[in-house]
Amino acid sequence: MEPQGLSFGEFQLLPERRLLLRDGRPVRLGSRAFDLLITLAARPGDVIAKEELIARTWPGTFVDEANLRVHVGALRKVLGDDQTGSRYITNVPGRGYCFVASVRGTTSPPPPPLPVAVPVSGNLPVAMTRIIGREEVVDAVALLLSRQRLVSIVGPGGMGKTTVAVAVAARLRRPDGVLFVDLAPVADPTAVPGALATLLGVADRQENLAGDLVERLRDRDMLLVLDNCEHVIEAVAGLAEMLLVRLPSLSILATSREPLRAAGEWVQRLRPLDVPPVEVVSAADAMGSAAVQLFVERASACLGGYELSDADAVDVAEICRRLDGIALAIELAAGHLDTIGIRGLAASLDDCFRVLTRGRRTALPRHQTLRATLDWSYRILPPAEQVLLRHLSVFNGSFTAAVAADILPSGGAGMEDALADLAAKSLLTAELGDGAVRYRLPDTTRAYARGKLAEAGEDGTLRRRHAAHYRAIFEQAEAAWETMPTPAWLSAYVGHVDNLRAALDWAFSAEGDASIAIAITVAAVPFWFALLQVDECHSRVLRALELLEQPARRDDRQSMKLYAALGWQQMRASAGQLHGGPAWQRTLEIAEQVGDTDYQSRALWALWVDRTNAGEPVAAMGIAERFADLAARQGDRADIDIADRMRARSLLFQGRFAEAQDRITFMLDRYIPPVNRAHTVRFQYEQRSVARITLARVLWMRGFPDQAICEVEATIADVTEQRHDLTLAHVLSDAACAIALLNGDLDRADQYIALLRRLTKAHSLDVWNTYADGFAGELLIRRGALAAGLSLLDGALERLRRTNFVLYQTDMMLAQAQGLSLAGRPQAGLATIDAALARCARTGEAWYLAELHRVRGDILLSMHDRKAEAKGEYETALSIARAQQAPCWEVRAVAGLERLR
Repeated sequence: MEPQGLSFGEFQLLPERRLLLRDGRPVRLGSRAFDLLITLAARPGDVIAKEELIARTWPGTFVDEANLRVHVGALRKVLGDDQTGSRYITNVPGRGYCFVASVRGTTSPPPPPLPVAVPVSGNLPVAMTRIIGREEVVDAVALLLSRQRLVSIVGPGGMGKTTVAVAVAARLRRPDGVLFVDLAPVADPTAVPGALATLLGVADRQENLAGDLVERLRDRDMLLVLDNCEHVIEAVAGLAEMLLVRLPSLSILATSREPLRAAGEWVQRLRPLDVPPVEVVSAADAMGSAAVQLFVERASACLGGYELSDADAVDVAEICRRLDGIALAIELAAGHLDTIGIRGLAASLDDCFRVLTRGRRTALPRHQTLRATLDWSYRILPPAEQVLLRHLSVFNGSFTAAVAADILPSGGAGMEDALADLAAKSLLTAELGDGAVRYRLPDTTRAYARGKLAEAGEDGTLRRRHAAHYRAIFEQAEAAWETMPTPAWLSAYVGHVDNLRAALDWAFSAEGDASIAIAITVAAVPFWFALLQVDECHSRVLRALELLEQPARRDDRQSMKLYAALGWQQMRASAGQLHGGPAWQRTLEIAEQVGDTDYQSRALWALWVDRTNAGEPVAAMGIAERFADLAARQGDRADIDIADRMRARSLLFQGRFAEAQDRITFMLDRYIPPVNRAHTVRFQYEQRSVARITLARVLWMRGFPDQAICEVEATIADVTEQRHDLTLAHVLSDAACAIALLNGDLDRADQYIALLRRLTKAHSLDVWNTYADGFAGELLIRRGALAAGLSLLDGALERLRRTNFVLYQTDMMLAQAQGLSLAGRPQAGLATIDAALARCARTGEAWYLAELHRVRGDILLSMHDRKAEAKGEYETALSIARAQQAPCWEVRAVAGLERLR
């Protein structure tokens, strides 16, 4: 006799009794998780698709994949799976889930397999092209129809609903076949039964047409496909209910842009084709998405052969994203490649309805162009919904019902219901997040609706209301920036970024409002700062300053804030930007005129950074003293501590290591961050973390290399937890990479350099990315790849000199000189050292002075008959190191003398 359950590990599963036992004791398990366990355990070792698991666990219901993840997580928790390993259930990315444990015994017959494709007769259209990206949803709908009698495929126009329905119908085995009814040509709802009657050969007699249809279909085990129901939706719902009640062997598959809302209906939402992520860089990456696969196949058909190259991958990925993954739009776009090319197509999508106008001649009229497909959806809307849809086009990103009601004249108490109706018609997407439903128009729908808005003459008024609303939002954000933690602040405002851009685009335009443009720009500076959107902030600030130069618009406080924002961005020296000192000098002048001590502090700190970055520590020390005087006059304890940090850093670069250690230790012992976030706002970085950078550097110079790297590691851990990428980049570039190299820990240096590269690339931090190149060049030289290392160093030094960010020029020149000497070019190495020594004499920089002389001695020692000169350089290095109380430099100089002996 076969066992009545399944056993695995310490568990026994009894499906008939819906019971799970662990060592003989019942285990509490939710009904959905139990259904999942039955499905998975019945097929151990098989990867079961997520769509099949959803269809079997929630039959006849559209369920988001997140629900599946939640219940699988609950099931794994009960079974004892954890992050360290999967004893029972494992996730197979991109495919589904697999029960990996050994299973003993059998259970009642497993769930029926997915229907197998068989040939069908009837009037079902023949698919002319291969289905791409819809295989899983075809499986899911086929499975639903094996259990439910009325299933609707719902989605926007051009999404491929008919294609999926035809594929499902072709797969199903029904004794009496399939009847396909295209309702698109039916304009009058009362004519819907007549369209079915015509196909069945039933006389269209209104007095008893329903009875005639039932008689003709009686006892037929068949599938009825009702295609394109949205414009006659109520009539279709009534017909479907009547037929299903009176014909128990009939099943119906409908396609529509909104659900029928008929009794017994099960809805399958058809989502857009998946599109590539923004960071796609290669053809292989791009081809992982169904949208790109469709584009490439249709392009190949248009051009007589086409393969995606790495050169085209970024543009094709962008095209598919801009077209929202809508199959029809992608097909239309690919059909233009014979005349416009990939780059021309990507550049022209701002005017997508002009471009996407050529489809297959055999396609339905409303599917021959993208505009026609949206015209169809728009025309069948009630007038009030037409008005709302075109008004919603002012939003350039997500929005809530409350925001829409506040901005739109068509808003009101019924906004929630009105938006839900448009979402049901697949003209809006809706997402639930943070307890609120957020809506979004797909880009193609927005472009269409914005055209309708302009035709109605409502564009200017609505965009002004939109811009005024987001001005208020970001003025509120500016005020909250100094008090809210960064994660909470970003969570509250990051969802507005697309609407911020839309508001600024209108406000800066010829039809816009300069005062709104300036106000939004000023208010949005902290937002760009938090997101590290350097280039966007720079361009918006420059435009706002141009407007403020006009006498009628002069506002000193706004100008002061914008010059400060310009200074921040320029200090990071993104490509093509000017040096930041003049902007900060102008900020200081205005702040002194209007008596704003906050911005005086910001400007003095920034000017100190500017001189520090320029490799002028003596000049920087003078500015640090001015900052300290201002802090003392204001009695600001935290700013007084910041002044000590500034002094310590300037002392470090002057080679006054003992004084620097005293100052930075004193500062760290006393510094208490303000309750608000003023110091991060003013000075860009979390101050305790950047102070520890100076401490780590000083510790190394003072003979404690192990303590130095420990300080670096602890600081990186703290900053990573705080999620402050700007401070982390500072820690990596100013301490971590250099100290790892000084310690000869090349593997650790490699890791730090790679992390610095990722951060600086992600946030367009050009200078710090150049530092990464310099460190990488030194690392390559240390590993013997001299040519590659010298090439990286040469490029990095040139870029840093061009932007006057020469803070670490001496360090890099040392590595360059050593590389030149190892490459058999000692004279070039000496010239590099001599240039560095001359520069140090001119600026007062002395922190690497001992090492410069020591390396000069090494190069001389490698040359013929220059040992006496080498001895002099070693002795000079030793004398400087002892005077600076720098044991690490002293050890290296002594080692040089030992080699000489």
